[in-house]
Amino acid sequence: MDIFEELHFRGLVYQVTDDSELRKKLHHNRVVLYCGFDPTADSLHIGSLLPILTLRRFQLSGHRPIALIGGGTGLIGDPSGKANERQLNTRETVIEWSEKIGLQLRQFLDFDAKDNSARLLNNFEWLGNLKVVDFLRDVGKHFPVAYMLAKDTVKSRIETGISYTEFSYLLLQSYDFFNLKKNYNCELQIGGSDQWGNITAGIEFIRKMGMGAAYGLTFPLVEKSDGTKFGKTESGTIWLDAKRTSAYQFYQFWINADDRDVITYLKYFTFLSRDEILNLEEEVQNNPGAREAQNVLAIQVTDLVHGRDALLRAQNISKALFYGNIDALSESELEDAFRDIPSSQIKTDQDIGLLKLLVEQKISPSNRQAREDIANGSIYLNGQRLTDVNRNISKSDRLFGKYLVLRRGKKKYFLIRWID
Repeated sequence: MDIFEELHFRGLVYQVTDDSELRKKLHHNRVVLYCGFDPTADSLHIGSLLPILTLRRFQLSGHRPIALIGGGTGLIGDPSGKANERQLNTRETVIEWSEKIGLQLRQFLDFDAKDNSARLLNNFEWLGNLKVVDFLRDVGKHFPVAYMLAKDTVKSRIETGISYTEFSYLLLQSYDFFNLKKNYNCELQIGGSDQWGNITAGIEFIRKMGMGAAYGLTFPLVEKSDGTKFGKTESGTIWLDAKRTSAYQFYQFWINADDRDVITYLKYFTFLSRDEILNLEEEVQNNPGAREAQNVLAIQVTDLVHGRDALLRAQNISKALFYGNIDALSESELEDAFRDIPSSQIKTDQDIGLLKLLVEQKISPSNRQAREDIANGSIYLNGQRLTDVNRNISKSDRLFGKYLVLRRGKKKYFLIRWID
């Protein structure tokens, strides 16, 4: 498959300008393209993984990607998809975040390829040197207010309010595209469907400035069939940085993908072939209980983002928890596994009754319920079922001399740190 056919197979073409012309250009020429990543945190999250991997697909097809860090636009704030004004960050913070995001982007693109090496740029290089009067005369003159108000990113914010700061974002992103076209022969901008208005504004600005043709392509915003937001869990956002989201938590996010979503995610987030994906799709239909597609998805994406060692570690933790072999985990694996579950501390060197522990730590809501939970076999300590209501928890029960892992029912885990 050529790149356009592959993107269509994977469901990555949502909107495109000049479809036939872009298809011909991609088929016959090496195209320079870009996607922007504003530094709104010190790490990208899995929502950013789709544009990153799409850039990678283009590069593997022979095209030349530019990963543009929004060190300038990140100081302004993109109104796209936002109901309220974004809080502005200091220049020092944006610089720090830009550097960290740059390191993450380098992990996915080839910056040493012989003929189509990727470029990493920061738009603060040109936006930071603009003079306001020159910008208003040379750029603002080409953007009628009515045209800007008609853009969805602006129109959706008129009622709730939008400052001139965020209102100007469209001009800055258009100027980015123009600058990349002028200095790097960049002809294509890609992004999520919420960026369509910004992309087409840039294309129009390039045309008005006599710089020739430019193109835009957007992919769908990733959604979940259960209606919850993609990339969010009860414990928060799924980040690419292992310090924010451990490899185990990352792995679990994908392994828990809904049957209705898993094939879409395999198309979006892996480099499996068409035949491999179609075979997994058939497996989901014929034997959904095996969850083979989810297993492949978790392996592929965790390996891609965190590497093989982290993947094996995540699998080891998952296996230990599934079979109740919590004592088989190392201390660091234990901390990874239970990083985001409810936790508390106990400061005593004395034994404590199981019944008292369950109630005081709010694992069971009352003495009566705690007794029922124990009698019903619903309480597990370090993976082992407890059935004795008179059981005492002693120092010998602690893992690594300081941890207790309690489970109520099938999935409700609690981590207690024992402090002498």
